[in-house]
Amino acid sequence: MKIFAIGDLHLSFCDKVEKPMDIFGGQWVNHAEKLRENWLRAVTPEDAIIVCGDISWGLRLDEAEADFKWIDNLPGKKILFKGNHDLWWQSAGKLNKLYGTKTMTFVQNKAFLIEDGQRKIAVCGSRGWICPGEEGFDENDKKIYERELLRLRMSLEEGKSAGADKIIGVLHFPPTNDKMQGSGFTELMTEYGVDTCVYGHLHGKDAFGKGIKGIFNGVKYQLVSLDYLEACPKEVIL
Repeated sequence: MKIFAIGDLHLSFCDKVEKPMDIFGGQWVNHAEKLRENWLRAVTPEDAIIVCGDISWGLRLDEAEADFKWIDNLPGKKILFKGNHDLWWQSAGKLNKLYGTKTMTFVQNKAFLIEDGQRKIAVCGSRGWICPGEEGFDENDKKIYERELLRLRMSLEEGKSAGADKIIGVLHFPPTNDKMQGSGFTELMTEYGVDTCVYGHLHGKDAFGKGIKGIFNGVKYQLVSLDYLEACPKEVIL
């Protein structure tokens, strides 16, 4: 089996949701169709694919339901994490009860375990948030940042306690500020021996350069936002 990752699907299949993405540039024209074609070409039912947040533009669960069905009809085991635009997100427990399937799981505060032959791989993460040192970071940001650190630690701890041979870290926001300075997120990734961390959120050529890429304190960081990947899921090599 293979493991893939992509973030920022920004789907809006519900008739009540009008959010055309092509206003953000040519790379977003028919982006869902492009993603589907690339997904079908790369991902098999035996594979797993991590979705790093910003899944649906729906504001309520009923407005996101069509997007969940669209994702679940694609091959592979889908592992979904929260993004800052996923305003429909409630508890992962409720989401899994209502919309979880054998091939689609919403993850928050916990680890998702993948059995791959003799290996046990833990997929661990949180939404993340903007990091200290970013322009405009204030006391409210600090509260959210610290809460997301707790969520990430809970997830990593469960993965480690399960005896995972490899850990994949997942965030929606970049794990550092735009100056590429370390953060609580990078410290946790290193502390728990994360092999690779994938994240999204950054859009457009000007923003792509603000995300850390490559090895930092022993962890490999990869930007996987949809427009950065040109709507093609990226294989995570462990």
